[in-house]
Order: sequence, then C-alpha cells, then structure tokens
Amino acid sequence: MKAPDFWWRPPGLAARLLQPISAVYGTLAARRMALPGARASLPVICIGNVTVGGSGKTPTAIEVARLLRGMGREPAFLTRGYGGALRGPILVDPARHGFEEVGDEPLLLARHAPTVIARARPAGAVLAASTGADVIVMDDGLQNPSLQKDLTIAVFDGGAGMGNRLVFPAGPLRAPPSAHWPRIGAVLIVGEGEPGRAIAAEAGASGLPVLHARLEPEPEQAVRLEGRRVLAFAGIGRPEKFFAALRAVGAEVVETRPLPDHHVYNEREVLDLLADAERGGLVPVTTEKDLVRLVGFRSSDARAGAIVALPVKLACADTERLEALLASALGRA
Repeated sequence: MKAPDFWWRPPGLAARLLQPISAVYGTLAARRMALPGARASLPVICIGNVTVGGSGKTPTAIEVARLLRGMGREPAFLTRGYGGALRGPILVDPARHGFEEVGDEPLLLARHAPTVIARARPAGAVLAASTGADVIVMDDGLQNPSLQKDLTIAVFDGGAGMGNRLVFPAGPLRAPPSAHWPRIGAVLIVGEGEPGRAIAAEAGASGLPVLHARLEPEPEQAVRLEGRRVLAFAGIGRPEKFFAALRAVGAEVVETRPLPDHHVYNEREVLDLLADAERGGLVPVTTEKDLVRLVGFRSSDARAGAIVALPVKLACADTERLEALLASALGRA
C-alpha cells in the first residue's frame, strides 16, 4: 500500500476518525507481541522497525551480516518473504525463484548470505541452521513473537520517525510505542531530520544505545547518472527518499512516479513507462528492489533493458559500537 500523507503530519480529521480502529488493532498487536517465543538453536539478531513501510531494514540486515562475517561468524538471513506466494520454510535460490514466489527483499538478501523464507519463523530457524550458519539475522520480525531474539535493532528513518505516532490505520505504527520499546535492544537512525533526533533523544533517555547511519548510493552507478535527465520511479515505503538520492548524486530528475511499497508491475504499465521515458529522452531509473520485480519484463522485452537501478548500501557512523552490541549479544547467547 502507499502510505497516506496524513500519517506524517500532526493528527487531523482523517487520523482521528480512524483511531477507534487503530485502538483495536494496536491492542491486538500488543497482546500478540507479549506472547512467549521459542528458543532457536542459533543466536537471533532481529532487524526490525516500528512503522509500516521502509526505514532501511534490508540494507541494515546486509551490513550486520557483513560485520558478523568480519567477526568470524557465518550468518544466514531469515525473513517472512513478504509479497511471495510460498509459505516456506524454503532456502531461496535466485536462479530458480522469482519475486512472485519468495518476495523481492529475499532475492536481494540471498546475494549476500543463505536466505530462508518462512511464515513460521521457528521452522525457518531450523532450516537456517542446516545451511551451516551459526547466527541468524532476521530481516523484520520485531512484532513477531514466535522466536526469542538475542538482540533487536529497531531501524528508524531519520526524516520520518514515527510519523504522527498513531497505530495503523490512523498512523504508520505497527503497534503502540509502549509495546515496542521494551523489546528493542538498540536504535539505529538512518538519515537526518528532526523526527530522527526526537527518537534518538527518547531512546537515549530510556537507556537504549543509539546508532546513526546513512544510505550511500553505489559510487560507479552514481557517477554514470550524474548530469543525466531521468524518469525516476519507485515502489518502496518512501519513494521520495529515492528521488532525493538521485538528485544528491547529480541526476536531473525530470519526472517521478511514486508507487506503493512492493508494487507489482504489469506489462502495460512498464511499456507505458518506457514510452514516456523515450519520448522525453529520459533514462528510466529505479531502486534495486524494484528492479528485482522487473526481471521478467527485462528478459522478455529488449526495451526494458534500458531501465537502470541505483543500488544503495548502509554506511554506519558507529560501526565499532554496533560490533560491540553484536559481540555482546552473541556472548549472552
């Protein structure tokens, strides 16, 4: 779904009208989060967020896996496989699976470490252990109580924070803040902004470690896009972040097409987009996650090969503190 604009403003009429539904949703979510979880055979590092939509979880999970390998560990990713038809547990094979089966994010994760999708996370943890891994990095799952976590890192978008701080559908929160804070072991603020600074202050006052990071575009692709006139499109949590990233690398963003998170493209839509770009002499540019969902079109229509992606990676400003948190969690486990 595409996040409504009123989620990111002080509560108004629309939010207040939806609050009775939010009260029920939030109560049920909080009760579910309080349920006891099973203990996996491996340590579990959970990378989660408190809001609906993107905050940088997947780049954070990839960076955490990279740090764990540097510490001599063998990580495996565990994720629900949002948007995919398979329930799992199944080991993702990018050569065999498409996003329709396993979701887009698992295909990105599988480029970096063994990746298991499973609606039932305990069963997924068993399969992850069978890959030879000695630690599980769970991409999303803060609100899922089925597995005990040894460390939960909550990722916040510094420019969006918790929005209007109301629970879905009146706001972007997946559960009330009071249900989230006791289950968070560290906070990671991605990007700059007053909302992020407010969360950092709140988390710090609660005694939680607060880390900071930013998303950095892949340098070679960034150079290739500098000065180019582009049609930018993105089906992610906050497409505006992607458009801003393109402007930051020097691309001239002539047209933008914001789409809902995990948007499933149809053939007519892709062909129209390519035609619009061609008429305007524009380079069609999207996110790495969107490109995964366009693989079928790119292989069946040569024109779709013109679509390029701007990959990003997480650059943590507090790497040593993050490594210390991971080492402490592994030691406890």
